[in-house]
Amino acid sequence: MRSNIKYWLTGLVALLVILIAGMYIHQANHFNKNVTINNIAVGGLTAKQAFEKVKGTSGATKVYVDNKLVYQSKPMKAKFTNDDEQKFNQALKKQFSLFPSHKAIELAVKPDNFDEASLNAAKSKVTEQVQQLNAKRKAPVDAYAIYRNDKVSIVPAVNGTKYNLQNAINQLNNQAGSTKINIALHNEKPLPANSKTVKNEQQQLEKLKGKKVTYLVQDKKYNFASSQIITEATYRNGKYNFNTAALNKQIKKINNEQATLGKPFKFRTHSGAEITTTANGSYGWKISEKKAGDSLTKAIINGQQEVNGKNDIEGTGYNTTGLGYNITTNHGIGNTYAEVSLADQRAYFYKDGKCVLESDIVSGTNNEGNKTPKGVWYIMYQQSPSVLRGQNDDGSSYASKVNYWSPFTETGCGFHDASWRHNWSKTAYLSDGSHGCINMQPSIAGQAYHDLEKDEPVIVY
Repeated sequence: MRSNIKYWLTGLVALLVILIAGMYIHQANHFNKNVTINNIAVGGLTAKQAFEKVKGTSGATKVYVDNKLVYQSKPMKAKFTNDDEQKFNQALKKQFSLFPSHKAIELAVKPDNFDEASLNAAKSKVTEQVQQLNAKRKAPVDAYAIYRNDKVSIVPAVNGTKYNLQNAINQLNNQAGSTKINIALHNEKPLPANSKTVKNEQQQLEKLKGKKVTYLVQDKKYNFASSQIITEATYRNGKYNFNTAALNKQIKKINNEQATLGKPFKFRTHSGAEITTTANGSYGWKISEKKAGDSLTKAIINGQQEVNGKNDIEGTGYNTTGLGYNITTNHGIGNTYAEVSLADQRAYFYKDGKCVLESDIVSGTNNEGNKTPKGVWYIMYQQSPSVLRGQNDDGSSYASKVNYWSPFTETGCGFHDASWRHNWSKTAYLSDGSHGCINMQPSIAGQAYHDLEKDEPVIVY
């Protein structure tokens, strides 16, 4: 009895193995019942049979976005060749299941010589449709890490209603070759707080915490902590983004104490009298808040202990890099400069503290339009020879040739020879002066030109 049962079970197992093997062979060589390729039913067919059926079809390609027709091509026959048959074998493997399945599966097979121009036209229409739908929809906001008050926190993501255009295009590409393409729209997904990207942002921002940097400005040192430099910081696409508003107050304090740009200078004249110039003028320097923010945050990132402020200065006028940062003598003017006394109508040229030339001059006519501006300026450049161009008081234009030209204001004031001038009296400037320039006699203008140099201070008082 037991022997009979054993034989019966063995036979049953063998039968099941044969049935399963047969089912596997059938499933491996035939498409499931509700499978379509390029919108053509291929259920129950072999890969070769499916290839022959799809190859012989023709018709227009229609593209739908959420069931709305947005594109239709001209009717055409499928452009399959024998080289494409292997793709149907791949499609067969893709839908394979051990047991027969009634699940509806849509597959797309694109021939090698597919009409890409037609696909590009479809992409254009799909893009246009999605962009129209997105016009009044809100984009999602990714989660991100942020540094504040020397702490790092995560700002959570915010969902939006905007559709994902790239996903729609991907669906179009995946269904290319089918005569009916239906694209289901999905909302764009924000980057979640637990993503690798946000965690990396957090790690990078943690590196900013607790750092200290010494800022050297001329002969003074200022010690700053990270929180005194950085108000906020983020890290996106491999790059830090800083808000350094916290530093601005500190830089303003430094500029008030040490900078010279836009301030009056104390100056000892040729006679030994100490005067205070006007705050007008272009000569001087100050620390740029932006440059200082950039250099100090860079130091924090790189672990640099000290930063020299000389790389962060700025100026005004022709040379915006700032002048006189390294000069502390003579209240920041130094010992090489040109001095112009409007009251005395005389100019003095100093080299290393020594007066190498002094000369009578004629300055701008004593009216609002032509006065030589007081202040501390600088020689912008030098040119020999040159042509001075401008307008006379009556509105007529002039073009005067000169041999030596050393301008010190952007409005056109400078030192030059004036061969046309006949009135060189001490009072000529009152009613017969220049348009603001310092006129010099031709016999001495050349020496003055060579005694001056680019960026040299010019004190006018």
